[in-house]
Amino acid sequence: MISVVRNKQNFGPYTLPVLTKYVEEGKILLADVAIDDQSGLKTTIRDVFTKYNIKPNIQNKGSITNQLKILGKELIIPKYDFIKNDLFKDNKLIYLAAIGLAPAFLIRFTFSSYVTFYAIALYFSVLWAVFFNFLFKTEQVENKKTIIIFFLSQVTALLLVNLQSVPPFNLLYRITDSSNIFGQLVGFILGVGLLEEFIKAVPLLYLLRVAKEPLVPQTIVFYGLISGIGFGVLEGVIYQTTTNTELDYNEAFFMNIARLTTLPFLHAVWSGICGYFISFSNLYPLFRKSLILLSISIPAILHGMYDVFGWSLIGLGITVFSVLLLVFYLKLCRDYQSKLINI
Repeated sequence: MISVVRNKQNFGPYTLPVLTKYVEEGKILLADVAIDDQSGLKTTIRDVFTKYNIKPNIQNKGSITNQLKILGKELIIPKYDFIKNDLFKDNKLIYLAAIGLAPAFLIRFTFSSYVTFYAIALYFSVLWAVFFNFLFKTEQVENKKTIIIFFLSQVTALLLVNLQSVPPFNLLYRITDSSNIFGQLVGFILGVGLLEEFIKAVPLLYLLRVAKEPLVPQTIVFYGLISGIGFGVLEGVIYQTTTNTELDYNEAFFMNIARLTTLPFLHAVWSGICGYFISFSNLYPLFRKSLILLSISIPAILHGMYDVFGWSLIGLGITVFSVLLLVFYLKLCRDYQSKLINI
């Protein structure tokens, strides 16, 4: 005798002939759980039939035409649901449509221009913002300030383009083409990392200056992530419409994907680390000089080292270390605050 379990409900027990009949009628499925009443062995109906060499002939409800007629048109086109007002009040439907269809509409109505690159970048920015909002948002975070930080970081990013032609930044930037790795590290850390991380920190410093209450580190970290995303996607658009156009097809494809995903994320992580130390400089002004120094130098070093080693194993190790560092900082946040209070 065999008992059948489906959705934690027990049926039977049945003899093998009865069990075979029910399977052929579609009342019991081959994937249903089967329990042998004598041994207590739990398996599936399919395994039981294999063991006893039973080959059920599962029936069909007439021809395909007859089956479709019985199923009804509503199964294919649920017209009643389409005309119900409640359907469009379902947030899941709105999110699904917005996330899945937005790129198609953006491409169609921006006519494959520079605007298209920027629109797609904004699309990915929203996805990152939703992700960061889920993980890091605090009660102090305001949507209005989040949007301001995002676009302010893009304004500062545009300033970067002009600063790189001004001494001494242009000299440091040219060192990135050095033939030795030490020169490259100096160029990328001081000429690229230091400048870019400072640019991304400007919106955070502005936010703290106009804040009407002390902002906890997690709040500034969130805003730092948003600042980094804003900077990263705009930088990505610039590269996609200039440097990447000179690459071969495969390299351009992968770099364009990276400029919308991993690279903005890394900018966000480094800006999050920056925000962490900037928040402490505001909460503990006696140490503000050293904390602001750390807020720029740590991300700049990580940034510059990554630029030197790129997609190598060392470069990937730097990316993982950057993420771990931000996570550890946040986990140790309270301990660090207690230490500064008691000094």
